[in-house]
Amino acid sequence: MASLGLSPAGAQAPCPYPSSAPVIIRFLLVLLCASFAAAAANGSCTWQGWKDAPGDASQWHIRVDPSGQSGTFTTVQSAIDAVPENNNHWFCIYVKEGTYREKVQIPKNKPFIILKGRGKRNTEIVWDDHETVAQSPTFTSSADNIVVKSISFRNSYNNPVNENPKVPAAAAMIRGDKSYFYRVGFSGLQDTLWDVEGRHYFKRCTIQGAVDFIFGGGQSIYEGCAISVLGNALPGLSGFITAQGRENEQDTDGFVFKNCNVFGSGSAKLGRPWRGYARVLFYHSNFTDVVDPKGWDAWSFVGREYQLTFVEYGCYGPGADTSKRVSWERKLDDSSVQQMTSLSYVDSEGWIDRTPF
Repeated sequence: MASLGLSPAGAQAPCPYPSSAPVIIRFLLVLLCASFAAAAANGSCTWQGWKDAPGDASQWHIRVDPSGQSGTFTTVQSAIDAVPENNNHWFCIYVKEGTYREKVQIPKNKPFIILKGRGKRNTEIVWDDHETVAQSPTFTSSADNIVVKSISFRNSYNNPVNENPKVPAAAAMIRGDKSYFYRVGFSGLQDTLWDVEGRHYFKRCTIQGAVDFIFGGGQSIYEGCAISVLGNALPGLSGFITAQGRENEQDTDGFVFKNCNVFGSGSAKLGRPWRGYARVLFYHSNFTDVVDPKGWDAWSFVGREYQLTFVEYGCYGPGADTSKRVSWERKLDDSSVQQMTSLSYVDSEGWIDRTPF
C-alpha cells in the first residue's frame, strides 16, 4: 500500500527521520508528522488529508495532480484503480485543478469513494464518446456510497455547441445507490445526465443541455441546482429538460427539483416520459421564459397521460404561468408533495448525514 501513496486514517504511520539530524529539525519533523496523522484521523476530504471525521472509521487519502509534482497519480482513473475491490472504508480522491482528458469509471465493486475537485469551474473531466448512449458517458458511477464534490464532467462532442451531428452523448451515468453530488457540473447537449437508478442527492449542481438532458429511472432530489438550457442549439425547436423512466405505479423512483433555477436560451419543455409512469416534480423553483408555455409533452404515451405524474408546485418567474399548460398536468395534495420533497424521499436511514465530506 505504501507504494501507492495511501495512508490509513485510523492508524498512525511511522515517520522516519535520520537519527543524526539536528535536534530542532527532528522536532519539526515530529510536529509535521503529528499534524498529518491528525488530519488523516479526521473525515473531511482535503488536499492535505482528512479533517473533522465522524467516529473512528479507517479512511484513506489519495491525491491526483496532472503535472505529477504533488500527487500520487496523474489521472483520476488510475487513482480509482488503486482503491481495493469490495472496499468498506471511505477513500478520499482529491483531484487538483486542471482539465483531465479521460473517461472515468467507478465500478460496482469499489464503493465508499469520495471524488473531490477544487471547484466545478477549476477541475473538469472531459471526453467526447458518442457511438451509443451507453458507451458515451465521460463519467460512470456504478458503486453504492459515492460522494462527488466540486468537479465537472463534460461530453465535448456537442458541448460547447458546434457543427458535429447532434446525437446522444452523456456526460455522466449514475447507477449506484446512495450517491451524493455537491457543486458538480454536468455538461452536454442530449442525454447529458443519465440518472439510471438508485437513490441520489444532487445539491447546488449545474446541469446543462437541450434534449432529455436529465433522464433515467433514478429516485433523486435535485436541490438548489442550476438547470441550463442550450436552446440555441435547436433553432426553431423546443427542447426537453427531463425524460423520466418510472415503469409502473408501484415504483418509488422519480425526479424532484427543489428550489432550482431554470434558465438559458431558446425554449424547452419541463419534460416528457421516457417510460409510461414517469414522475417529475418541480417545487418552489424559478422559471425564466425559457420554459415552453405548454410545460410538458406526452411523447410516446399520448392517450395514456393519466399514468404520468408531471407536477409544478409553488414555482415562480416569467415561465411559471400555468395558464397554457397541457390539460393533463397533475395536481398533488400537500401531503404528497411534502413526502416527495422531504430528504427522506432519498434518505430514510440517514446515509447523507453519515457521509464524510
